Amino acid sequence: MRHPIDIVAMFAAIWLLASMVLDALTPKELTAVMIAIAIGPAIVITAVFYYLHCPRTDFAVMFAALWLISDIAIAFISPKELPHFLIALGFAPAVLIGIVLHWQRFQRRHERLPVPSAKRG
Repeated sequence: MRHPIDIVAMFAAIWLLASMVLDALTPKELTAVMIAIAIGPAIVITAVFYYLHCPRTDFAVMFAALWLISDIAIAFISPKELPHFLIALGFAPAVLIGIVLHWQRFQRRHERLPVPSAKRG
C-alpha cells in the first residue's frame, strides 16, 4: 500500500537529489534553487500520478514528457547556454521509453498478424 506520507518523502528526496545533481552539471550562474523551482511542478505531477496508481507504461511516458518539459524550463531560465550533453540528457528518458515501447510492439507483432489460410482460391 502506498501511504501518502511515504510518497511525499520519496518524491521530496528525488526532487532534492535531482536539483543538486543538475546544479553540479550546469553553469555556476544557474543555482540549485532555480533548478528546484523549474523541476518542482514536474515532480509534484509525477507524485500525484504515482499515488493514483497510474499504469506503468502510462507513468513512464508521462515521466519522460515531464522530464523533457523540465529540461526545457531549465534551459529557458538559464542565464548562460547549457552544455549540449544536458540537452541530450533531457531527451534521454523519452528516447529510452520510445525504444522500449517499439521493442515491445515488435515482440508482439506475431499476435496481430493474420493466420495464413490453407485454402487457395
